[in-house]
Amino acid sequence: MTNHHDPLGRRAVLTGAHGTAGALALAAPADASPRPRCPPCSSRPTNPGAPTTSARSSPRPHGAAYGSPSSSPTCPGSTSDETVPVATPRDAPRADLLVVTGADDWPLECAWRFGGLPRAASSLAYLGPDEAPGADRVRRGLRLVTSSSPAEARAFGGYLGTRRRVRVVGSPQTDDLPERRPEPGLVLVVTSVTRSDETGGAAPGTELLLAAAERLRAAGKRILVGLHPREDRSLWERYEISDVPTLRASARAEAAIGVPGTIFPLIAAVGTPVVGCTDPALSVPDYLLSVCSATIGAADEAVPAVAAAGPPDPAVLADAVGPVGGSAGRLLDAWARAARPRRH
Repeated sequence: MTNHHDPLGRRAVLTGAHGTAGALALAAPADASPRPRCPPCSSRPTNPGAPTTSARSSPRPHGAAYGSPSSSPTCPGSTSDETVPVATPRDAPRADLLVVTGADDWPLECAWRFGGLPRAASSLAYLGPDEAPGADRVRRGLRLVTSSSPAEARAFGGYLGTRRRVRVVGSPQTDDLPERRPEPGLVLVVTSVTRSDETGGAAPGTELLLAAAERLRAAGKRILVGLHPREDRSLWERYEISDVPTLRASARAEAAIGVPGTIFPLIAAVGTPVVGCTDPALSVPDYLLSVCSATIGAADEAVPAVAAAGPPDPAVLADAVGPVGGSAGRLLDAWARAARPRRH
């Protein structure tokens, strides 16, 4: 970040998610005056759209360095080879800003514990468009609300129960979109979570996705699987499992199919058509469905839907994706401004 936009100097970003909600914080340097410690989140791997160290993908110069540890109340199951560093409330860095990404139990506890910190809300994973029961407690004292796209901003505003401006900053994942080079007959299966665990629930529609993948393979398609961080790998070992992130893997596919989620607009931004597996119990914002070439409710529909898959209308895509390029920098700049002490 340029110095005149960086009142925090060198900072670290503490990032995490609990289901689709968590908290982040910009941590103060060691020589800063004492402040309340930054809040914990959960042990679930962070949303891959969260900005990473130095936000190098931004075209703007950055004088500040950032990191992105995840945090947990108890660090269950954490190991020395964690992909994302994990912190508890006892060892989390001190903070100048609390950023909540939702309004369920853990973010609400963070908001209560660290009520003395400036607060921002950022949509880093999709949330339903209906107002959350605890949204009023998140809204109090908010300095900033951010989202990746105009469509996501509308949904996040509804979730928070606010009509205030939601700043559209784009998704950091679009800062380095892969070049699409589709391989004939290759279909990317974008998994969700088939079993609930202590860090989150299962997603309706995943049983349909398993059956759809089998139909596609029987029809002669090659199946490449992009695993959700919490998915049970053993369910998909009959297929090729991608060894690169799902978004990067999508550049290889003729089409992608999965339970609609945050990554769908990003895959569509790469140029790969997406087909959604829906379920009566599934509730997602309309904008995630809008980028789907088709949605299916039965496995037998998978083969014709994938065969006919095409890209969404450009206006629909722009509304769902938001600005492309420099998004990590815009998000970090917005957080830094929100953390500035206010003059009275």
